Amino acid sequence: MAISSPARPEVAGHPGGNDGNPRILGLACRECGGTYPISPIHVCERCFGPLEVQYDYELITGSITRESVERGPDNIWRYRDLLPLDGEADTDWRVGWTPLVRATRLGKALGLDDLWIKNDAVNPTYSFKDRVVAVAAAKAREFGFDTFACASTGNLASAVAAAGVRLGLHTYVFLPANTEPEKFINAQVYGANVVAVDGTYDDVNRLCSELADQKGWAFCNINVRPFYSEGSKTLAFEVAEQLGWEAPDHVVVPIASGAQMVKITKGFGELAKVGLTARKAPRISGAQASGCNPVANAYVRGWDAVKPVRHPDTIAKSLAIGNPADGYYVLKIVRETGGGIDEATDAEIAAGVRLLASTEGIFAETAGGVTIAVLKKLAESGVVKRGERVVAYITGNGLKTPQAIAPLLGLAPVIRPTLDAFDAYLGTQA
Repeated sequence: MAISSPARPEVAGHPGGNDGNPRILGLACRECGGTYPISPIHVCERCFGPLEVQYDYELITGSITRESVERGPDNIWRYRDLLPLDGEADTDWRVGWTPLVRATRLGKALGLDDLWIKNDAVNPTYSFKDRVVAVAAAKAREFGFDTFACASTGNLASAVAAAGVRLGLHTYVFLPANTEPEKFINAQVYGANVVAVDGTYDDVNRLCSELADQKGWAFCNINVRPFYSEGSKTLAFEVAEQLGWEAPDHVVVPIASGAQMVKITKGFGELAKVGLTARKAPRISGAQASGCNPVANAYVRGWDAVKPVRHPDTIAKSLAIGNPADGYYVLKIVRETGGGIDEATDAEIAAGVRLLASTEGIFAETAGGVTIAVLKKLAESGVVKRGERVVAYITGNGLKTPQAIAPLLGLAPVIRPTLDAFDAYLGTQA
């Protein structure tokens, strides 16, 4: 039985769109190992496991060097040899190569001597989703699709809308109706067809899975998912390069679907495979919100399977995926690398946003608050060690979720425009 849509396009040169690029071997199932040609499919037709892009690392090792990467563009396409694209990329779109910030003040507050923040809040649409979408959109156009779509918790919608505009694709984005208003605006401003769905993200995802099959559109996190998810590897590539081609000791990653952590882990592994870094793997830890904590709950209970959360209830809406597709793999990665998983309440999330902003001048959205709050807990429990070189991933900008932090700040005082009034105000600050 064929899993892919009968409407999927074919590209000249190879069934399903692989134009004979020798470094890209095809797709393989993570569970049974079944192989497929490069095409817009994401599920194994034998065991229904997830499909993943396979590369010829021996061939890539012979062509990629640190110097060749460093001569590349200041965006994700400097790592093109390790990304699943045959044709042209939008190298003028400044996606990726975001700052890696030495977080001395935050480290001192948390008792960590060598803490770094990977600040992906400064991408074109202000989240890491621009990375995954840049790869997915380029691949969708390569396959011959004219419509690009997604199921989103918010950030992905604006990334899809913006990338679609740049590549001349029609765009449709589907979000839960209770998504932050700012994120609806972020998608609408680019001209996308924005559809609010009365339901959870998992309801939205089910609808979009049906639409992908019925309409024959490219849904970046459904039928184009194997290529989309590869974009997250660049979060590992950049960190290692920015640290002088060394992997850190420990990284802390927010968990939504879990794909980001899986691909960051893959990215560090690939750098070692092709000889760009020493064969040192970082410890990997994960962060979830208490109101949507299926992976954290499974980790604490020692389960291998993840029990879905039916009705997520958290201010970290970008992480509110109750049935994470890669939850099982996240648990495996964390346990194998010696990391940990913890969760944060809404109050702790808001405090995490405030702590990062007040120490390092980085305003993160609520997912970043989850990362910082959990990093604090992991440091206190000794899972993250004082002397480790630690990288915390901040994946979105705080201007997307200002209402979540506003109650913690209160209203600014209003004074009359006189020196006496200002002096009186200063007296209240003593």
